[in-house]
Amino acid sequence: MSASVVELTLTQQDNYRIRLDFGDDVPALIGDEPPPLGQSVGPAPQQLLLAAVSNCLVDSLQFALSKYHQNASPLRGEARATIDRNEHGRLRVQSIEVTLRLGQPADSIEHLDRILDGFEDYCTVSQSVAKGIPTTVRVLGNDGRVLK
Repeated sequence: MSASVVELTLTQQDNYRIRLDFGDDVPALIGDEPPPLGQSVGPAPQQLLLAAVSNCLVDSLQFALSKYHQNASPLRGEARATIDRNEHGRLRVQSIEVTLRLGQPADSIEHLDRILDGFEDYCTVSQSVAKGIPTTVRVLGNDGRVLK
């Protein structure tokens, strides 16, 4: 596969409120910082980072399931980023934790061990981000049992 390019146009609307235009019939998004800097009109950059990582992981799990013709829909999840100051006193994302939940009983999914062992490798975003931010991924069955 050849390299691809993803582009984005950013336009400041007011102070920290930024319009994010993705082009190609994709709805624009508004990003904003929480008070006291912004007004929380849209997600903050750290929330967008967390959304990108966790959304990509759900997509990757769905892709891995589909390779084995398995259905675990509806997939759900929760994600958490820990933000703290670094050694220079600057705020940084220190870690990311993502928990994904299968929508079907784990026992009904064939090849689940192989799927869970490899799905993260398909995730472009989490694998790229994890090189700089420790990222933990858990997968739970629809009954809450930890599968990975």
